[in-house]
Amino acid sequence: MNVDFGAIKAAAEGYKADMSRFLRDMIAIPSESCDEEKVVKRIAAEMEKLGYDKVEIDGLGNVIGWMGEGDKIIAIDSHIDTVGIGNINNWTNDPYTGFETDEVIYGRGGSDQEGGMASATYGVKIMKDLGIIPAGYKIMVVGTVQEEDCDGMCWQYIYNVSKIVPEFVISTEPTDGGIYRGHRGRMEIRVDVKGVSCHGSAPERGDNAIHKMADILQDIRSLNENDAAQGTAIKGLVKMLDPQYNPRHYEDARFLGRGTCTTSEIFFTSPSRCAVADSCSISVDRRMTAGETNLSCLKEIENLPNVKKYGADVKVSMYWYDKPSWTGEVYKTECFFPTWINKESAAHVQALVEAHHAMWGDTRLSPPDEIALSKRVGRPLTDKWTFSTNGVSIQGRYGIPCVGFGPGAESQAHAPNEITWKRDLVVCAAMYAAAPALYKPENKVTEAEFRQELTGNLIK
Repeated sequence: MNVDFGAIKAAAEGYKADMSRFLRDMIAIPSESCDEEKVVKRIAAEMEKLGYDKVEIDGLGNVIGWMGEGDKIIAIDSHIDTVGIGNINNWTNDPYTGFETDEVIYGRGGSDQEGGMASATYGVKIMKDLGIIPAGYKIMVVGTVQEEDCDGMCWQYIYNVSKIVPEFVISTEPTDGGIYRGHRGRMEIRVDVKGVSCHGSAPERGDNAIHKMADILQDIRSLNENDAAQGTAIKGLVKMLDPQYNPRHYEDARFLGRGTCTTSEIFFTSPSRCAVADSCSISVDRRMTAGETNLSCLKEIENLPNVKKYGADVKVSMYWYDKPSWTGEVYKTECFFPTWINKESAAHVQALVEAHHAMWGDTRLSPPDEIALSKRVGRPLTDKWTFSTNGVSIQGRYGIPCVGFGPGAESQAHAPNEITWKRDLVVCAAMYAAAPALYKPENKVTEAEFRQELTGNLIK
């Protein structure tokens, strides 16, 4: 297929005002996880206005627009739920008005991740306008729900319930102008400690669960801060970058970055404020690099000195997710989100690389903005995310090739005064329009994939 890259760029620029308006409309609709109904319907209306061949909302509440008539599917994914705004006093402008300047659009969801939805919706419109949907393919544009709550659960539903299996998926999560070929996985771990309550005037009569947890917390902190030297009692997670500890996957681990442990929540029970706490629990956000497994991460905490010290009074487990979607549907799943990575030579990655080279060259584009420039200049075009995406299910769980390119910046995600750049919307729309025509399925190779070992839990 002959691809007129100049025409694609011109069409994307021509839709700049429409994409900006559409994004502002989405931002103006609060759409936290499990409450996406109104923004889903706004997206469906935009797709119908643009002449999509079919628009549907599945049982979980994902909105899907279709273009083309082939048997094979190329999907473009955007999660359209957001986190909350936090302390409103940290915002300069109303986070739900879609305030804009000549260069940026401001508000919750701009970068994470409704900007991607705007670019994808119009990118596929450009494909239709220019007649460049590849023969034998139809294009699926999906606005997914509940990603902020449970990464990838939406795609578990798409894969297992709707039985949709694309050839590959482009994720529109923000990539700071880069093409991303993987990221670390994560799991949500809970540590519970038992104690015995007594009156606070005589603490020696009880067994303070908070004090026991304080010891354990210092050990967990050591996992992040310690080195992996021979004499270090609690070796830090940096050890997975060393071939001595990770001989099969240390190179992939060095690319993705080391794992981390973040204590994110703490809970307790006590009869009163003048009593010894009889239980204490924490949540741990565990980011996993190549070579780590769900079992190794659990064992790592179980083997900490103070966890062993308190023995049967400590339980280490993994969280499960079972919140109903805005439709009322519940898809129960484990809070385990597998690591995944592609080689740069993978066919679906190269489709985006070739499109970028043809239209924008071999370096990251950046708006003339201090924030954007600081995140993009000097970084390789092909890279990886720091955070997690729906790719944990798309490729990590099901082996469907996934690659990322999206408007905005990771640093804007979950932050006050969130922005995205209008130029990014244009660039991304052009990339989404061009890349499918450059995909060479004959170059698809399964050995280009890394997928983390799954758990033994009987889930789909």
